[in-house]
Amino acid sequence: MDAVEVTVVELGRLPDPVRTSLVTLLERTSAANAHPSLPEPQFLAVTRHADAQPGERIVLARLRSDLVGCALLSPSGDGSTVVHVVVDPTVATAGHVLETALLRRAVEETPAGSPVHLWIMQATAADDARAASEGFVAERDLLQMRVALPLPDEVVAATRPLPTRSFVPGRDEEAWVETNNRAFAGHPEQGAWTVAQLRERMAADWVELDDFLVADDPDGPGLIGACWTKVHRHSTPVLGEIYVIDVDPRHHGKGWGRSLTVAGLVHLARRGITVGMLYTDALNTAAVGLYRSLGFTIDHIDRSYRLGTGPDPDRLS
Repeated sequence: MDAVEVTVVELGRLPDPVRTSLVTLLERTSAANAHPSLPEPQFLAVTRHADAQPGERIVLARLRSDLVGCALLSPSGDGSTVVHVVVDPTVATAGHVLETALLRRAVEETPAGSPVHLWIMQATAADDARAASEGFVAERDLLQMRVALPLPDEVVAATRPLPTRSFVPGRDEEAWVETNNRAFAGHPEQGAWTVAQLRERMAADWVELDDFLVADDPDGPGLIGACWTKVHRHSTPVLGEIYVIDVDPRHHGKGWGRSLTVAGLVHLARRGITVGMLYTDALNTAAVGLYRSLGFTIDHIDRSYRLGTGPDPDRLS
């Protein structure tokens, strides 16, 4: 392929024209792959200055002045770096060459000897081989699971009912953050929300308060848990996602995880959604077993690969 110009930019200092071109690239790639090019936190960091983390950088690849690829470097609290590589689908057969070049440059930009975690969406055996050729080993699988809606009547009938209501802004933020962070203590992405981050996320154009279900604790202050759903109107088929589901550890073992999952899926079905979806760690065998019991099957796997000495993958379950 022709010579590619590569530059590295602090994400928070991206000029607006470059940011616009980058968003177009991500949207084009997402449409071609029928899957988001980046997880939502990284996509928001690219699209909005305010969401960029300190030290977050991006490697940009241009071919004849056109933006054809990028590698996003996101620092983690444990000193490691998370890398996502995106290549324009129109690059065709040269795409893997460009992916490798972007990955190598991204690794060069990380502190020497620090762990690097490469995420590949919809990972395949070919991706495993290419990652291995660069010294990466698979460390974590994130399963996207789907289920037909509405759920069978017998599945709903076998579920312990739990009253829910819509999230109320100005009232429920602190209770939800406390419940979520206890439920996901130690989780690399989900366990350290702040009220400010919740409010920023709720400002997204897809958020509808009726889709954010919470269950009050009748025996005290706070919540038993919550099921936040999200409708992907631009996907084919339209997907109803269990976006975040959490049960306060004080209420574990009572069947409320199943109750909240079913409540969210029933809610989505009432909105006319025919396919439910969620993500879960492959190592979270309890969650995977629960979702399978409701009829979920694996659609695809997003996989993390580790270069260097990283955290024990078992910790991430």
